Amino acid sequence: MRRRDSPAPPGPRSLSALAPPPWLVRTLKPQPAPIPWAAVARASIALALPLLVGLAAGQPAYGALASMGALSGVIGDTADAYRMRILNIAVPQLFGAIGVTIGSLVFGHGWVAVGVVTLVALVSGMMSTIGAVASVSGLLLLLNSVVGAGLPMPGEWWLAPALMTGGGLLVLTLALLAWPLRSGIPERAAVAATYRGVAALLEAAGTERYDDARAAVTTSLNHSYDLVLARRTRAHGRNPDLVRLVAQLNAITPVIEAAPAAHQCGVPMPPEFPAQVRRLADAVAGRAATPIADPDLPPPSDPSADAVDHALRHVAELLNDSDPHGIVNVDDGLGRPAALRVRARRAARNVVLSSASWRYGLRLALCIGIAQSLVSLIEVPRSYWVALTVTFVLKPDFGSVFSRAVLRALGTAAGLVVAAAVLSQVPRGWWDVPVMMVLAALIPAFTPRGYGYQTAAITPVILLLSDVLNHQGFGLVVPRLVDSLIGCGISLVAGYLLWPESWHTRIGDRLADAVADTASYVESAFGTAVDAAARARMRRGLYRDMSVIRTEFQRALTEPPPMGARAAAWWPLVIAVERIVDATTAARVRIGHGAGEPTLTEVGEIARQLRELADGLRDSETLEEVPAPFTTGPQESVLEPLRQEVVAARAIASPRE
Repeated sequence: MRRRDSPAPPGPRSLSALAPPPWLVRTLKPQPAPIPWAAVARASIALALPLLVGLAAGQPAYGALASMGALSGVIGDTADAYRMRILNIAVPQLFGAIGVTIGSLVFGHGWVAVGVVTLVALVSGMMSTIGAVASVSGLLLLLNSVVGAGLPMPGEWWLAPALMTGGGLLVLTLALLAWPLRSGIPERAAVAATYRGVAALLEAAGTERYDDARAAVTTSLNHSYDLVLARRTRAHGRNPDLVRLVAQLNAITPVIEAAPAAHQCGVPMPPEFPAQVRRLADAVAGRAATPIADPDLPPPSDPSADAVDHALRHVAELLNDSDPHGIVNVDDGLGRPAALRVRARRAARNVVLSSASWRYGLRLALCIGIAQSLVSLIEVPRSYWVALTVTFVLKPDFGSVFSRAVLRALGTAAGLVVAAAVLSQVPRGWWDVPVMMVLAALIPAFTPRGYGYQTAAITPVILLLSDVLNHQGFGLVVPRLVDSLIGCGISLVAGYLLWPESWHTRIGDRLADAVADTASYVESAFGTAVDAAARARMRRGLYRDMSVIRTEFQRALTEPPPMGARAAAWWPLVIAVERIVDATTAARVRIGHGAGEPTLTEVGEIARQLRELADGLRDSETLEEVPAPFTTGPQESVLEPLRQEVVAARAIASPRE
């Protein structure tokens, strides 16, 4: 029984006032992901071994530099395929070596160093807009320039870049040790995972789980095609295993196409269908030597089941054929990527001519220039950490600048707690090796959880390596926290608040482009001018674009109001556009299995409605009404479900009363 004079427990209103805002909860929530044990082992060995060698040789500083290079390699060690690991690790190491060379050459030169590092930031920012490998390369170019300009490097000018590059190549060597034994396994595993995702999609047809399952299949299919395309740029179709992987991906596409038709029927697929897809997935993953038995499937009861039945029998035939060239025309189904020199030329042209590239490069250069100028005017010990913080926070492909600044501050604080315990309790010397093995293993284990968790894991590693170089001990802890807060403040003010695009995310413009592309897809799906292979590539590109838009919206949800609230309001329209694409695909499947062709008038009306919707959405900050009467067609038309989805999308795009 509560005493009369005791305070009353807080009510619901007071508790809600104390609760963190939803955007912060979404930002801090760890992402579910398995622990990459192989990467954990590589990181532990690659960062501790150079320290061990350096101590044994009486040059611990050299070992610390090599471990710093290994840290860069660990951060870039994210690819599944072995060929992609070469690009993801080796290419950035080259730019990292250039960066530390530039930084060390201007070390101690005052404002010259500020100008040079600012120029490097401009180049780094523009590089980051090209792609994943260029992004990591630009990151290491700038990071190592900042470190070289802020820390005195031991030995000759060439020694630091050589040691850091050697540390990164150690990570690459460890990553490639299993290549002779596991060649092609990551690619086959990715294709098999796509098959299993398709099985889950068939199970979800007709249920509320369908949208999530469809998004998961799109992500998995994109990943599989990326891996296969990465190999195909070198193999040019001559590798029989590669040809088989491409054929297997192309063969599962009709099953994916049939899933929307099954979902529209509202009747779950017979369990024999997803079970057969899983058996095929096992065969893909294991490269089965024994022939696959003919699928034992129930008689199809509707066009969608008939389409799945035909597709599964085709896949089984493909897996039993020793020469997939005879079954699937690989080039027509997938399209050969352009030569490397052509893609490099296109990328360079896009970077130079793109306003977005210049805008981000100038934004990063401004913030780095402010950081470097500030620490040149004000005495800040080991000031390179300020610019390092700015670089990590302002990476455009890592998510929201605002949320990254918050996570960087919180992650650094958490990492400093660990660093303080290590620097105050563990004596320097041979004990650094086992401590580094433990701390390094946490980086790949925590990185998939989110940026804040990655920061918390990286911070004590960098501080331990810095202490080996500078011997400041516990005195590093408080300055690093202050530097991080200064860097986060510069990023928030000069890199976020002062830029109009931070407050105008152009959500409507991104989605409008996808709606306009959907209109073109509708026209191609029911016309004869576009062949089936080109139509398949168009559909796959549209699903990929919608996947990217999903990711952008999910990042926008982590922004504080008003950006997060606007993104939440637009999210139902993203789902509606995906359903329009599904409905188009489903109609095409039904036509292929006996349904009547729609009239050109019906197709043109739907395409016109979609383009008007796109025009109304473009450059919109809030959902606006797009007035236009929708001319209804015959109720028995194969396009009636598609018309309903378009009507639903237009209803979402109207303001609420």
